[in-house]
Amino acid sequence: MSSTGTVFTILGLGALAAAVLPRLVRRRPLSTPIVFLAAGAVAGLLPLPLPELDPVTDRVWVEHITEVCVIVSLMGAGLALNRPFGPRAWAGPGRLIGITLPLTVLATTVLTWVLFDWPWATALLVGALLAPTDPVLAAEVRVGEPTDDEDDEDEVRFTLTAEAGLNDGLAFPFVLAALALAAAGGMWAEADWGRWFGVDLLAKAAIGVAVGLVLGRLLGWMFFRAGSHSLRLSEHMEGFVALAATFLSYGLAELAHGYGFVAVFVTACAVRAAERGHGYHKVLHGFTEQIERVLTAGLLFLLGHYLVTDGLAALTWEMVLLAVVLLVVIRPVTGWIAQLGFVTGPRERVVTAVFGLRGIGSLFYLSYALGHHGFDGQARDLWALTATTVALSVLLHGASATPVIRRLDRLREIRPPGAPP
Repeated sequence: MSSTGTVFTILGLGALAAAVLPRLVRRRPLSTPIVFLAAGAVAGLLPLPLPELDPVTDRVWVEHITEVCVIVSLMGAGLALNRPFGPRAWAGPGRLIGITLPLTVLATTVLTWVLFDWPWATALLVGALLAPTDPVLAAEVRVGEPTDDEDDEDEVRFTLTAEAGLNDGLAFPFVLAALALAAAGGMWAEADWGRWFGVDLLAKAAIGVAVGLVLGRLLGWMFFRAGSHSLRLSEHMEGFVALAATFLSYGLAELAHGYGFVAVFVTACAVRAAERGHGYHKVLHGFTEQIERVLTAGLLFLLGHYLVTDGLAALTWEMVLLAVVLLVVIRPVTGWIAQLGFVTGPRERVVTAVFGLRGIGSLFYLSYALGHHGFDGQARDLWALTATTVALSVLLHGASATPVIRRLDRLREIRPPGAPP
């Protein structure tokens, strides 16, 4: 069997499975990502004539394919959210971004430094790249397709979806802080923290938000209110326009030296706000979800293949310990701290705190960072650690999401949050 024939056969089976599996596993303690991760692992164990996969030597390819997957998923997440922006309405994700994200980076950085004989710059990089969440890997804990149904956008689903949409971009300053520290030879006092704070933390985020708002409102006017029938694309119901909005917002933000991830998510939210009840949002979201599903399936297949062929060989008990502590201690604790005094009930706070999935964003940040000097000596160890953390998150959260969220929904029907026991 030729390598080309094997690859195309697997691609065809994978695309078909990406269409069928979500419906098959929807009500089971299983997720589509788990199936693709396992399929990749099995393929790696079989004597199939597959091309060699090395995320270190193929860094550029990995960076760009994960980059596309992240921005497509961000567009889908933003289009799904139907809640008008406001400090009170968005307090849940705001707390997780402002409190949980930096606390997770700090705790993971310190734990990495304690467990490994790595420089502080590398430890900070680990904290930064493992901080972003990715609820797209467990459909039960994210907002579904655009709808006016209030039950589909309860506080848990909304908070987790909005958090992932924001922190995929707002984790970037911490990655750049690790690069700045590495460029200074690991000397904290020598790094240019003034530029990092003014440019990397504030200016680039502000540019991303500004590009997203301006472009989102412009596209919203064009889609729904333009005087020309040809420009009013909502009347033509073409879903691929979502890719145009995704790539345009990301590209413009990057050209303006802002955070493209932030711009894409804000663009999607602004487009949704232009005409919240219009059916065109469902068309746009459906198209992005299909593209995202195929890309995610392929990446998880490759991740499972990499783990059994190369990643597990570099795995150490310290890496496993770090991954487990991050998922079952650091994220739940920091997520709970962020919600102290929040309006939701204890059960909602627990679920929100626990379901901080790690996913494709971590793979992108690692590929991006390895394109800069300072981390070459730890490249394979970093890949083994990151891949293991993502795989454990897929298994742990993917298997538990359906039963936990279904039980939470039943409890909510019996006794709404805040009701007396």
